[in-house]
Amino acid sequence: MTTYITERIALNPDICNGRPIIRGMRITVQTVLEFLFAGTTPEELLHQYPMLELEDINACQQFALQLMEKHYVIHEIKNVA
Repeated sequence: MTTYITERIALNPDICNGRPIIRGMRITVQTVLEFLFAGTTPEELLHQYPMLELEDINACQQFALQLMEKHYVIHEIKNVA
């Protein structure tokens, strides 16, 4: 079952091992971000993945920003040996 967490980003435990995907396709948010971080332009990415839309790429970037807005706590792991 696909659950949309934004208009374009979805989760489905049966697709891509449950990683966030774009509109139910087998393209992960991570894949899009990795291409962008490697220097691929949005135009090049749209050419390589014609089923994507510019709004999908923007949604991936927004999703990453939203994740970074969360509060993270690092707990020290004590050696129990």
